[in-house]
Amino acid sequence: MMKDELNLASMDYTYKKLNVPEEVALQDLPQYLSTEDLDPKPLPTQSTYSRTKTVVFTMISSVLLLVTALSLVRAAWFEKRATTTASSSSKVPQYFQTTPEIFAGPTATGRAPFLAETNPAPFGASRSFVPNTPLETSLPIVGDTTNASIFQLMGQLSPYFPNPIGFGVNEYPLPAGANISQVHVLHRHGSRYPTTGAAAQYVGTNLSAIAANGTANFTGALSFLNSYSYGLGAEILVPVGRQELFDSGVLHYYNYGHLYNTSTKIIARTTTQDRMLKSAEYFMAGFFGLTWTNNATLELIIEGAGFNNSLAGYDNCNNSNSAVAAGGTNASVIWEKIYLKNATARFNALSPSFNWTVADVYNVQTLCPYETVAFGYSAFCDLFTYEEWQGFEYSIDIAFAGNNYFESPTGRAVGIGYVEEVLARLTNHTISTATAQDNITLDNNTVTFPLNQTLYFDFTHDTNIAGILTAFGLTQFAPVLPPTGIPPTRSLIVSHIQSFGGRLDIEIIKAPQPVAANRTEVGTTAYTSGPPTSYVHFIINQRTVPLGASYPSCGNRTDGWCELQTFITVQQQLLANAKYDYSCNGKYPAVPYGSITNGVPQATAS
Repeated sequence: MMKDELNLASMDYTYKKLNVPEEVALQDLPQYLSTEDLDPKPLPTQSTYSRTKTVVFTMISSVLLLVTALSLVRAAWFEKRATTTASSSSKVPQYFQTTPEIFAGPTATGRAPFLAETNPAPFGASRSFVPNTPLETSLPIVGDTTNASIFQLMGQLSPYFPNPIGFGVNEYPLPAGANISQVHVLHRHGSRYPTTGAAAQYVGTNLSAIAANGTANFTGALSFLNSYSYGLGAEILVPVGRQELFDSGVLHYYNYGHLYNTSTKIIARTTTQDRMLKSAEYFMAGFFGLTWTNNATLELIIEGAGFNNSLAGYDNCNNSNSAVAAGGTNASVIWEKIYLKNATARFNALSPSFNWTVADVYNVQTLCPYETVAFGYSAFCDLFTYEEWQGFEYSIDIAFAGNNYFESPTGRAVGIGYVEEVLARLTNHTISTATAQDNITLDNNTVTFPLNQTLYFDFTHDTNIAGILTAFGLTQFAPVLPPTGIPPTRSLIVSHIQSFGGRLDIEIIKAPQPVAANRTEVGTTAYTSGPPTSYVHFIINQRTVPLGASYPSCGNRTDGWCELQTFITVQQQLLANAKYDYSCNGKYPAVPYGSITNGVPQATAS
């Protein structure tokens, strides 16, 4: 046993074994009569003739109203009957209100795009015309000699794209006779406006104020700032963000639609933030169609301080929001001063009345991805060279490594609740004792935490995905990224993992015999002698993550799989490593970036 591994018996991880699923009867929602249906004004006094006409008119109106009312009652009865028939088999309580939203967070909408008018493509005679689909990404970027896309160099702000290089392992189809029995999908929300108070919002509003009062005279490539107006909203999905989740739902249906049992209604989980709810709804519409509410119930878990929520694990991890977990930000600032030195000089040369700092230039660089996904095109994008966009992506990789992954003292703790939930599903247990940020009210009841689904859909945030991958112990993403230069190779590239719409798919595969560990060719005999064997397969943004690279007991398999029981054993042993309570609530000092490499504090609890 490793020094920092503890016997599970000494931990307070308590599960409740279930034999028979619990059922809760449906609850009818109350119905209210609107005061707008009543007319508070008295009728005026009328003559006998007028009263006669009024009586006749009233009788006719009454008959029409009665017929209309009977039609509405009949329609309502059939609707209620259909709803009851569709829902009664699942016994899912109607606890989860989606309209109107509760705990939605900020929902500011920005100005509408007008790309047909604002798009400067095709950028001159030397550029071939490429229609926008839907974003305008065919930009002439200085130094881009390979026709690469800068929109795949924007870290967590990149619009979704499949990982283009993979994680160092080949992709293989299932061997004949094997089948996928279950999939757990952990999905980030789609492209959105900046969060309230973000650097992009700060610099954008400042530039708008400068343009409005005429205090700066920008020239050359920055001339557009003389009439610039910041128009981004806050927090909520932009149109392409909705498309990303809908498209993902369609893709996942093609990949896993056969797993859905049409006689059941599954539980899918998201949080109460508006972009989280909408992302889940668009995904469901892509997977099931517009009638997805017949197939799934969305379980909305409150996202906010003081509420346990494994899909927003940082909310109940105080230290993750403090200076002790900001090492990545500090290291990123060091790198920004290096890679933006020339850009800052260029900006100042074009701004006789304005002094640009490195921080200002960096904040402006973040406006490019935000404005592109919101409006379709941003004039900020081609202000930077291709090399500077590579530097931008690396700045984000450093920040996530130190704030959210293995160089963070709360890296494992933020994600450990979700790991517990996956283990509970795989071992057929509910969770009855709070040991991390799991919501025990929901996780101790098979109605709200089902154990028999073949499809599990969970929607979360980018930093939470980082914490979950760290809590899973995927140490292939642990090497320290130096803040002084980009290494020739690195495993942690945030845009390949947590882009807008990024996702982790965990497949459970059943094979009739052990699958050979060394599958060099697709046509090679896949099986070795032995009993039926189950495997786990991790896929991030459509590329396989080799589990053997992080868990030696899984072996060095060419397909990246791991035997399911081996994986479960590894994860059960890793639970204690997160040191959840101490990592999140303990008193320990901040340490320099790179001092922590295991996702937990250097100091130990006294």
